Amino acid sequence: MRLVHVLIPIGKTEAVLDELDAEGIDYAVSEEVGRGEYEAQVSFPVPTSAVEPVLTRLRNVGVEEDGYTIVLSAETVVSKRFADVRAQYTDLSLSRAELVSRAEDMAPALSTFVVMTIVSAVVATTGLLSNSAAVIIGAMIIAPVMGPAISASVGSVLYEPKLFRRGVGLQVLGVLLAIVSGLVFSLLVKETLLVPPGFNPIEIPQVQERLTPNILSLVLAVGAGVAAVFSLTRGVSSVLVGAMIAVALVPPAATVGIGIAWNAPLAVLEAGTLLLVNILAVNLVALSLLWMSGYRPVSEESTGYARKRTIQLLGIITFALLVLGVVLTVVTLLSVADAEFKASLNDEIDAVLTQQEYQNVELVEVQIDVSPVQGVLFSEEPEVTVLVDSPGGIPPSGLAEDIRSRVREEQGVNTIVVVEAVDASRPADDEATITERVVIPVRPVVSAL
Repeated sequence: MRLVHVLIPIGKTEAVLDELDAEGIDYAVSEEVGRGEYEAQVSFPVPTSAVEPVLTRLRNVGVEEDGYTIVLSAETVVSKRFADVRAQYTDLSLSRAELVSRAEDMAPALSTFVVMTIVSAVVATTGLLSNSAAVIIGAMIIAPVMGPAISASVGSVLYEPKLFRRGVGLQVLGVLLAIVSGLVFSLLVKETLLVPPGFNPIEIPQVQERLTPNILSLVLAVGAGVAAVFSLTRGVSSVLVGAMIAVALVPPAATVGIGIAWNAPLAVLEAGTLLLVNILAVNLVALSLLWMSGYRPVSEESTGYARKRTIQLLGIITFALLVLGVVLTVVTLLSVADAEFKASLNDEIDAVLTQQEYQNVELVEVQIDVSPVQGVLFSEEPEVTVLVDSPGGIPPSGLAEDIRSRVREEQGVNTIVVVEAVDASRPADDEATITERVVIPVRPVVSAL
């Protein structure tokens, strides 16, 4: 419910009250003595969804569009006529003025936005590197990302250029801040040895979740956009919805920073694609739902401008999403190819180790340093490292070549194979067990053709 206060221009009181009577609305009228151009003030309670149509009718009989009007939340209304009015307006949507005011309030001041974005990105990066979902969720709660996305959509639909520009600007700034914050913090962690040598963040499950984008990734972004518009237009709490949008944006941005810090270009491509898809999907859904909900500028001229701008934005975002959808599909196929290569590689190595000459050798670990997909994308040779348990900690002669030949025959991939060996039978405190590692690299044979 809302309590509306309106100042009535001189000579318009009778017409305004007639409109309120026609709607069956209770009101209280008092004389206005503070401003010469107004003769009275009228206050009346209405359902939330009735604010916009009632104000429109009052404007049609002389109330100024930009005149003195206040809309407040009302806890309780005791009136015989109010129940009849509420029955006429069953919709729960906010008025235009309230929508703009709420969107402006959701986009914080620049200094607050910058600080909270940096803090949330650093905390999210910490959660990703420590594989802690709880820490990541905490970062999402403080991330101020919902306001800019909603502000841009509201500014476009209602033709509020200042609100639109501010929303777009904060979105761009927020993404850049999140990536840079994740990058700087990751470099700090890496260079100060807060993680062990050889630490590979790309293998962390929470990071990998942001490196395997697919078409299903759109579900989170679309759901976040729907929830954001619903919470905005119905005037309900946006805290949890803001966290939902942040989940779609901040962790992928932090993952991009992690990928840059650890020189993982494929990870940057995958996380960056997911980030762009989520940003565009949230904006597309918000724009579409606000326009379909019937929100328009007050004047017909502004409505034409708003329609043109909104259609242009929807077209641009849709085209960009289609392009990124192709990239997303390609990335998905590449990820599947990498997974299949890894699974097949283990099978090939196991098959080699079943040979008689390797009966005393056991496979400990396989690490793909450069996958075939990465080799194609970044002009690098595929490379794998195989760690085996071998007597004396010495790699068996010919094992690397046998593995390479087997992989080439079965998968058609020339691969650099590096074999490292340990002897698990030695005592744990035997320093030689830790330090004695023999590496045998075998380069693929490149055909003259």
